[in-house]
Amino acid sequence: MASDPRAPGADCSANPVRDAITAPAVSVVLPVRDGERWVRRAVASLLAQTERAIEVLVVDDGSTDRTAAFVAAIARRDERVRLLQGPPAGIAPALARGVRAARAPLIARADVDDWSHPERLAAQRALLDARPDVDVVGCGVRSVPRRRVAEGYRRYDAWTNAILSPDAHRRTRFIESNVPHPTAMMRRAALERAGGYRDPPWPEDLDLWLRLHESGARFAKVDRILYLWRDRADRATRADPRYRRDAFIAARAHYLARTALLQRGTTIVWGTGPVGGRLSRALESHGVHTVAFVDVDPAAHGRTRRGAPVLAPACLDDARWAGVPVLAAVAARGARDSIREALSATGRVDERDFLVVA
Repeated sequence: MASDPRAPGADCSANPVRDAITAPAVSVVLPVRDGERWVRRAVASLLAQTERAIEVLVVDDGSTDRTAAFVAAIARRDERVRLLQGPPAGIAPALARGVRAARAPLIARADVDDWSHPERLAAQRALLDARPDVDVVGCGVRSVPRRRVAEGYRRYDAWTNAILSPDAHRRTRFIESNVPHPTAMMRRAALERAGGYRDPPWPEDLDLWLRLHESGARFAKVDRILYLWRDRADRATRADPRYRRDAFIAARAHYLARTALLQRGTTIVWGTGPVGGRLSRALESHGVHTVAFVDVDPAAHGRTRRGAPVLAPACLDDARWAGVPVLAAVAARGARDSIREALSATGRVDERDFLVVA
């Protein structure tokens, strides 16, 4: 027979919602501006989490619609929701404000027009509890509505969902933001060690991920699709100039120039297309000079690119180029794996002698 909760010695004081309010395990930071259409559904998906020890900090970044009123109404019904209001400052300052107000040792992200599976936060917290060596955990993502999702976003979903281990995250860190930002959960201590959120002239998530990698943080992913990501015409990745291709290249160059691999100030760029050329130019501004380019097209061999010779891949066996680090900057599908194989065949080691950056 089940014990009587009213019996002497029974703990009748337990209240999961109250306990979550006083000592949350996870603080979810959700920045929003003019999100009245989506905010109630996004917050509802967080309050429905099986992980109950949470607080949801909705940072209203200068909304002019009914966003604040909707969130305030939710907060009156569920004290785990907190509304932070301020004048418009941008997503990075809004995130920084949310983190400052957060009380939990784990910081999770969510966006206003997206939806979190009920088991998302519990699964991510469980991975962090099981892996003390891991500091940032993402999860599988699916862009919606599927009938309108562009092929590029479908490919991105498949690419990022396949990156699961800390080693895989590190090897791909310069290619793209390999943890979709709103899917992340991170240890607050690691976030603070890396300097927290900053407001750079490129994507704030890529900037944070690269600083976290610099600080020694390790990344992993829950191998389940636990986040639905809404593809809209006005999403920041389409509309904000900080998400343009040149901004991504500027971010890569900034952090590549700080790696031990490029400390000697020279590199070989594998790729003579737009990505390789732009990256080479951006690296020059940080004092890293491209001494040669590599191209698989025989018609390009013997030519020059930005004053440097264009080599055939076989030329990398020459002693002249043996100690020069290589950056693989070819974005064509399948090129990354074939370049890795070719460089490994010359005795070069990923991270030590070369990096894949596109």
